[in-house]
Amino acid sequence: MSLPEMLIWSRIRGRHENFPRYKRNHPIGKYYADFYCAKAMLVIEIDGASHGQGDRPEQDDMRDEWMKSKGYEVIRISAVDVLREPDEVVQGMLNLARDRVRDRLR
Repeated sequence: MSLPEMLIWSRIRGRHENFPRYKRNHPIGKYYADFYCAKAMLVIEIDGASHGQGDRPEQDDMRDEWMKSKGYEVIRISAVDVLREPDEVVQGMLNLARDRVRDRLR
């Protein structure tokens, strides 16, 4: 697990009142999601520098399209953003999952 992923996991693991729960490194088909919220059908990917190199962007696009075709929402967050503001990133992840669950129940 990368440092940005550790920063997120140390803040998000376990239960947060009024927010759905996340899992880390969760398998979805042949892929693994960095963070996954089942109730929200939400995948959060933390992208480091390697995600912009070589054929990685194309691989990420194919992976995201496959997940979207299965009903998952995929959000990519820069590792730099996590390092700068980990608490804000986590709060955004929690809010996004809560709002998506609420929207899916309507």
